[in-house]
Amino acid sequence: MRTVGILGGMGPEATVLLMQRLLAAVPARDDADHIPLIVHQNPGVPSRIKRLIEGVGDDPGPVLAQMARDLDMAGAKALAMPCNTAHAFAPQIMAATALPFLDMRVATVAALPRGRIGMLASPAVRLTGAFDAAFAEAGMVPVWPEDEGPVLALIRRVKAGDSGPGAMQAMVGLAVQMAGQCDHLLVACTELSLVTGAVDVPFTDSLDCLVAAIRDFARS
Repeated sequence: MRTVGILGGMGPEATVLLMQRLLAAVPARDDADHIPLIVHQNPGVPSRIKRLIEGVGDDPGPVLAQMARDLDMAGAKALAMPCNTAHAFAPQIMAATALPFLDMRVATVAALPRGRIGMLASPAVRLTGAFDAAFAEAGMVPVWPEDEGPVLALIRRVKAGDSGPGAMQAMVGLAVQMAGQCDHLLVACTELSLVTGAVDVPFTDSLDCLVAAIRDFARS
């Protein structure tokens, strides 16, 4: 199988969750059956929220570009990044190396049903139009919460290390609130992926879509 390089650390737990889901996605009988990964777990990537939402802070692009070059030199055959918001800097990553970039957004749109899609994501995903072009081409309409404050607060709560029962119930509340306004929910923040365990309305998790893309590339 081909080795995939992971631009990680955004956040660290979400990167670990990606690896756990990759392990679960492979019907392995022994160690050698699993997907080889090179993980660049870099929690020092400048804050995407500060840069994209607040308009302050350092540009994460150059750091992500250097991470891509590091993974290339380490032997990766493709790159993947378990952070929807950081895909705003995908052009800088792709310009840094000739390796294919397994775009989480592309994988997610391909897996979604058509219709009105309720977005549970960082406000930065909306502000950067991360899914706009792909949604329009596929005939899907994003539906955003009227008040994105609770979503951002939950993302920050998870980043601070709280993914326990209280955070999970907060996620349930957000999901139920959005479900009445759309045809299907999309969890498009990998911090929120950590607290979907109690959600009982239909949803697609962009992290699962990236897992499938990594698995398919590695095993092709």
